[in-house]
Amino acid sequence: MKHKAKTYKFYADPAHGWMAVKLTELIQLGLVEQISSYSYIKGSTAYLEEDWDTYLFLSAYKAKYSTEAKSTYLHTDNRSPIRNYEKYNASKVVEFSHKL
Repeated sequence: MKHKAKTYKFYADPAHGWMAVKLTELIQLGLVEQISSYSYIKGSTAYLEEDWDTYLFLSAYKAKYSTEAKSTYLHTDNRSPIRNYEKYNASKVVEFSHKL
C-alpha cells in the first residue's frame, strides 16, 4: 500500500521561511541530532529553517515513504512570530521523546 503524502505548512516572512513538522516525525525519521539551531521549537512542533533543515526533512521523508511531502505556503509581510520561539535544541527533543 502506497503512503499518502502528508501536507506541511511552510511559513515565510520577507527574510526567511520555516516548515512546521511534529517532533515525533523528526524522531521517527532519525533526524533529531541533525537539525540545526537555526530552526525553532514551540510545543510539540519544530519549525525547520528553509535552507538546510527543511531539505534534510523532505529528503528523509521521501526516502522512507517513497513519495514527496506536500506543503502549503503561508507568507506575511511582517516579521514572523516564529523568530521568537525557542531555538531548536536536540536535547529538548530527546527529553520530549521520553515523555511519549
